[in-house]
Amino acid sequence: MLVACELARIVRRPDPNEGQYIYLVEKGGARALPIVIGKPEADEIYRKFMGKPNPRPFTHDLLREMLSQLGGRIEGVEVVQLKEGTFHAKLVIRCEDRQLKIDCRPSDGIALAVAEDAPISVDEKVFDDATNGA
Repeated sequence: MLVACELARIVRRPDPNEGQYIYLVEKGGARALPIVIGKPEADEIYRKFMGKPNPRPFTHDLLREMLSQLGGRIEGVEVVQLKEGTFHAKLVIRCEDRQLKIDCRPSDGIALAVAEDAPISVDEKVFDDATNGA
């Protein structure tokens, strides 16, 4: 079962070797899910979250524009698995009458979802696995 979440916090540190995190929190609940991400991804999510334009299109902007030009739209991102300490996600895309779920890194999916104001969901099992150290 998927749990509706929102991006609650972005931790960006100046040193790229230090941990960069995003925190997803359950809407209407108490659970939180910290996800370690790279510095470029943290910076991009922060820019999208703050509504700051990029001086030139970055990869996420390119993907959004290509998808739009092809008649598709981002419906959301789902964090679906925690395997060997790594989170896995699916980008949910609508193309005409088809819904597609495409493997992606959570940071990429969340950057796209934030830019499009699309829903972020986490599988119930991921919350359980993260709590139990899977």
